[in-house]
Amino acid sequence: MIERSIFSEEHNIFRGTVRRFYEEHIMPHHSQWEKDGQVSREAWLEAGKQGLLCMPIPEEYGGAGADKLYSIIMMEEQARAGATGPGFGLHSEIVAPYILNYGTEEQKKEFLPKMARGEIIGAIAMTEPGTGSDLQGVKTRAVKDGDDYIINGSKTFITNGFMSDVVIVVTKTDPEAGAKGTSLFLVEADRKGFDKGRNLEKLGLKAQDTAELFFDDVRVPATNMLGGEGKGFFCLMQELAWERLQIAIGATATMEAILDDTIEYTKNRSAFGKNIIEFQNSRFKLAEVKTEVQIARVFVDKCIEELLKGELEVATAAMAKYWCSDLENKIIDECLQLHGGYGFMWEYRVARAYADARVQRIYGGTNEIMKELISRTL
Repeated sequence: MIERSIFSEEHNIFRGTVRRFYEEHIMPHHSQWEKDGQVSREAWLEAGKQGLLCMPIPEEYGGAGADKLYSIIMMEEQARAGATGPGFGLHSEIVAPYILNYGTEEQKKEFLPKMARGEIIGAIAMTEPGTGSDLQGVKTRAVKDGDDYIINGSKTFITNGFMSDVVIVVTKTDPEAGAKGTSLFLVEADRKGFDKGRNLEKLGLKAQDTAELFFDDVRVPATNMLGGEGKGFFCLMQELAWERLQIAIGATATMEAILDDTIEYTKNRSAFGKNIIEFQNSRFKLAEVKTEVQIARVFVDKCIEELLKGELEVATAAMAKYWCSDLENKIIDECLQLHGGYGFMWEYRVARAYADARVQRIYGGTNEIMKELISRTL
């Protein structure tokens, strides 16, 4: 494979630390978490103790002030391990940056240090039962009442939702103003009227808590608004390119891991008197898979370079998200076929990856939405 050039020696040393963290503190418990439908609080606290949460956040707010490559290593190693349960990425690379970039000094000091230590878990509530990817169509309302706002509505498919301690809630403060009527609020989980529904049972990502959230006359002070009234849609659009690239990063690292597993399996599994890899069909399929994974790796690393320079375009991120997630599903399907009947068994990584990968084409904006975004640049 083409040697990667975006990481320094310090980054590579850090990768070893992260790999050990997943091997020692996450994977021994992951199968139990899949049964529980959520990760333990102890895992979050251990990640915080090791400085693996909110790493790009400045030190004054509890982070490490690290460059984004450290976060990317965290994502890649989580994907490599198959640790689909911990919602560390959303917590550290989506929720925390919203607070850092659009929050007041008081909000930053209140939430970010606790998030970096793993003491509180963050979530973002965008999707609603009737709106899906249409962020301008949200129905959740926030009505001003004196120095407070009263929030009513519901959200669904919320990652970290069941365990969340603070949620960024996308609301409409002016339903007649379209995108300019959207506002974000920080809502703490212990506020009266904020209820968490069932932890949703999903096709994959079974160890990741994903919940429905309900807001029934939830009163929050105006100081809990994030980014200013009517600025919510602008804030959401500013962060989406990075959020979508994260999906491509995870997809590519997963493909690499599944390819390695499949090569090893076909070298050791025999049929009709010889190892699976000795059949021409197996070798040709693996040659195709290896080529496609290499193309994805080069493309994603180029996108990372653009991100680090502050030049990653929305359409390019959409290309990475849609193409890599589509390819991930295709690659895992090919690798599962090479496992034969064992590929259908949950105890094999490839079976779990097959189920886990399907949502990648849906969340972060469906791949159909990605194509629409790309088509606007034609």
